[in-house]
Amino acid sequence: MSEQSIDVPALRKDFPILDQYVHDKPLIYLDNAATTQKPQVVIDRINRIYTRENSNIHRGVHYLSNQLTEKYEQARQRVQRFINARHQHEVIFTNGTTHSINAIAYAFGEKYIGPDDEIIITELEHHANIVPWQVLCQGKGARLRVIPFNDRGELIMEEFEKHINNRTRLIAVNHISNSLGTINDVKQITDIAHRNDVPVLVDGAQSIQHQKIDVQQLDCDFYVFSGHKVYGPNGSGVLYGKEKWLEELPPYQTGGEMIQKVTFEKTTYNELPFKFEAGTPNYVGAIGTAEALSYIESLGLEAIEAHENDLLQYATSKLMEIPGMKIYGTADRKISVLSFLMEGIHHYDTGMVLDKMGIAVRTGHHCTEPLMDHFGIEGTVRASLAIYNTREEIDQLQQALLKVKQMFS
Repeated sequence: MSEQSIDVPALRKDFPILDQYVHDKPLIYLDNAATTQKPQVVIDRINRIYTRENSNIHRGVHYLSNQLTEKYEQARQRVQRFINARHQHEVIFTNGTTHSINAIAYAFGEKYIGPDDEIIITELEHHANIVPWQVLCQGKGARLRVIPFNDRGELIMEEFEKHINNRTRLIAVNHISNSLGTINDVKQITDIAHRNDVPVLVDGAQSIQHQKIDVQQLDCDFYVFSGHKVYGPNGSGVLYGKEKWLEELPPYQTGGEMIQKVTFEKTTYNELPFKFEAGTPNYVGAIGTAEALSYIESLGLEAIEAHENDLLQYATSKLMEIPGMKIYGTADRKISVLSFLMEGIHHYDTGMVLDKMGIAVRTGHHCTEPLMDHFGIEGTVRASLAIYNTREEIDQLQQALLKVKQMFS
C-alpha cells in the first residue's frame, strides 16, 4: 500500500462481510461509528488463538501459557507504540470504552472527589461519558458542569475557562463526537486544564480509527478506546493513564492477578499494569485489537485520513443536493460522519427503507440525548464512513434517499 493513497477495491477484499447481499441488494455498510467490520487478518488471528495457542496467561509454567503470555504483552507494546504512550505499563486492557470510563470514575472518585467538588463534561458527550460522572457526583455530593456547543456542533472553548474553579477535579471530553463528527481541540482543552492543575480524560472511541493519536502530544491524563471501533474484536478496549495517576489511584476491581500478596488481614496490590487487570483478561480481544492496529498502520494513518476526508466532502455535497435535507454537525473540523434529517420524514422510517435497499445506517439519538435536545429533535439518520467505503456507495445512498423522499411525499 502507498502511504499516499489506498487501493479501496483491493482493500475491500480483506473484509469478507462486505461481499454479501442484504434483501437481495449488495450490502452498503455505513454504520461504522457503531462498530467497524473486521479484516480477515484479525479473524485469522483470533481463530489461531483458539485452535493453536489457547491457554490462560500469566503464572503458567507450561509452553502454551508462556507463549500466549508473551503475545499478550506484545499486544500491549503494540498499543503503546500506536498511541505513543511513554511507558508500556501505562496501557491497561479493559472491556471497552465504557468499561474504561467507569473504571476511572470509580477509582478517581474514590480518591479525589468529595462534597461540592466539580467535574466538567460537555454537551457533545456520549451517554457513556455522562452517566458514570452523574452517578459519581450523586454519590459524593459533587456537581457536574457542562460545556455547551454552538449550532455548528463546535464546543464554545471560552466556556472552559469560565467553568474551571478551585473545586474542579476533572474534565472528561470526547475527542470526536459520535453523532456529529466534530473533532474537538483536545490539546487546547488539556492546556487550559493543566494551567489550573486539572487532569483530563479523553474518550477516544471515535478518534482512534480515523487519525493518528499521540497521547504525549495531546498531554491528556487518560485516553480510552474500544477494539471494535478500530476493526478489532468486540469486548476489548484500552485505558491509557499517565504513570503518575495509575500509581496513585486504587484498583476499581479486585480478585486474581491484581494482587501481590493476600492474607486474611491485608492485601497488597500488584505493580502496573496488572494492578488494574483483575481476573483472567480478555487476551483474545487484546491480541486481536493489536492485530487490527497493525493492519491500519500498514495502510497508513495519513492515507486513511485523506480517503475518509474525501468521502466526507463528497457525501456532504451529494446529500445537500437533496431538497429538504438538513445535516446536523457542520464543524470546520470533523470526521466522516453525517447526521441528517429529511423534512417531514421520521429518521426511523428513513432507516427502515434504506435497509430494504441494502444500506445499513443508524437511526435514533445515538446515545447522545442531551445533544439531540440541543437541536430540539428526537434523533437523526447517521451515515458513518470508513476506509472500505466508496464514492459509488455514496451515489447509491443519494439515489436511495431520493426514493425515500418520493415515497413519503
